[in-house]
Amino acid sequence: MIHFILCQNRFGRTRIAKYYSQYTSEERSVLEKEIVRAVTTRTAKQTNFVEYRNLKLVYRRYAGLFFTICCDVDDNELAMMEAIHLFVETMQQFFGTVCELNLIFDFPKVHIIIDQIILAGQIQETSIASILNNVKQINQFE
Repeated sequence: MIHFILCQNRFGRTRIAKYYSQYTSEERSVLEKEIVRAVTTRTAKQTNFVEYRNLKLVYRRYAGLFFTICCDVDDNELAMMEAIHLFVETMQQFFGTVCELNLIFDFPKVHIIIDQIILAGQIQETSIASILNNVKQINQFE
């Protein structure tokens, strides 16, 4: 199960956070600080998987942004890496070019994209065309 997905910049600012497990706001703040410390201090030669408490962090860096998925220890790390890449590729096709400003100013659309990919902590859709089609249909109602 995916417990949460985070997108943070290299300065530790959380740009997108989607939680699928229940955490208080204080716990979320502590988690985000600990995770950015754990992820940003790793070198390029180290793996993109980190054991964290009794969970596993799978992260991927795109330019100055770190996309992190926290999942159960027994979940497939490569599937989580692919989920991160699917999320970034979908945003890339939707926005044209993904930058930190898209995450800040278009966060409702980013959350819609996440909701199309992950539902209740499980990966639901892996087709970029299907995800974009659903997002475009949802945007017609706005």
